[in-house]
Amino acid sequence: MIINNKFIIISFVSILCVSLFIVLVVGFVLSAPNNVKVGKIPTELNGQEIKFKSKNGHTLSGWFVPGDNKHGGILLMHGVRSNRREMIQRAIFLNQSGYSVLLFDFQAHGESEGKNITFGHIEAYDAEAAYTYLINHIENKSVGVIGVSLGGASALLGTVAKKSNALIIEAVYPTFTEAVQNRIAIRLGKMGHYLAPLLIWQIEPMLGFNPEALKPINQLSKLNTPLFIIAGTNDMHTTLSESKRMYNAASEPKEIWLVKGAEHQNFHQYSPLIYQEKVLWFFNKYL
Repeated sequence: MIINNKFIIISFVSILCVSLFIVLVVGFVLSAPNNVKVGKIPTELNGQEIKFKSKNGHTLSGWFVPGDNKHGGILLMHGVRSNRREMIQRAIFLNQSGYSVLLFDFQAHGESEGKNITFGHIEAYDAEAAYTYLINHIENKSVGVIGVSLGGASALLGTVAKKSNALIIEAVYPTFTEAVQNRIAIRLGKMGHYLAPLLIWQIEPMLGFNPEALKPINQLSKLNTPLFIIAGTNDMHTTLSESKRMYNAASEPKEIWLVKGAEHQNFHQYSPLIYQEKVLWFFNKYL
């Protein structure tokens, strides 16, 4: 009996140590920079390469493509561990419709400076800097925003959502805690929900901020900005119920499109014609 108890204790401690190690590795991987060469601006976009400073001093890289003087500008913000190339096809159809567009790499992504990904904390400053650059370079001062996942969270956690004239957010997490739980559960199953607090716990000592501050859903009721939420019905990173909660928390005017069968992916790529129709309708109405 003593031997069995000792074996159980040793097994439990071993599992706990392995789980803790896995969580620490996951935390390191998720927050590690994802810098890559983005390349030259596509020929379909008659624009220029730009660089501008974020509030915390990072130099950010992007592309600015002017439109006609009658239309406003659209700020395009990519998802986590991606870069501005994710937004190219959106930029092309929006620019062809007359809008100026600005695509950029968040800090620690693409060709922008940065030490760690912070899931919207520092990226909110980047979004504000990009918004300022865009509005200073367009004649029609109406600005729309498309923020995918991290991009949408960054718009909500900073001032961009309130400043803009129309906001589209795609697959944006309601709270950082839920985002972590979902992502660990995808990798480790139900056990992931129990390990999530260990990953959340390491955020403050590792990245220097309290993850409790990352709650985009809390900002939605304060917005007067017209809002369009796009969500995939099969998304396991930001679940359908979470996206519906985001919609219910938002003030009017608001719209929602539930993309049937879509997961946590590029919704424009998944259903390009419907996406373009809905997005242009929304921006043409409010800009």
